[in-house]
Amino acid sequence: MTDPIADYLTRLRNAIKANKRIVDIPASKLKMEITKVLHANGFIQSYKLEDGVNTQGLIKIALKYNPSTKKSAIVNLERVSKPGLRKYAHTSNMPRVLNGLGIAILSTSKGVMTNKEAARQNVGGEVLCNVY
Repeated sequence: MTDPIADYLTRLRNAIKANKRIVDIPASKLKMEITKVLHANGFIQSYKLEDGVNTQGLIKIALKYNPSTKKSAIVNLERVSKPGLRKYAHTSNMPRVLNGLGIAILSTSKGVMTNKEAARQNVGGEVLCNVY
């Protein structure tokens, strides 16, 4: 697999389209940090890391749906920086997603965070994906 982040986002997208409650994703440190950011911003209900003895482990993600309309909290997941063309953002030109309603997830020198946190901490980095 050349792009594990794109695989992660595709698994989430497919689970949302199939109205699944829980999705299993192969674990890595970066995927775990992206999951923590999604949870902190209210896009997913909960998550749990299950360690495997001889495997890399799984991240179990419980997706969040509106109880009355059955619509997902995540409307769109979009990969920005790809292995063939990396996209970086400086503190002066942080990306705005859906005019501030969505978030961009960045990988910075201070860890994985949203575009709003990166602007607050005055750091730039690689724009991994946009979520709204």
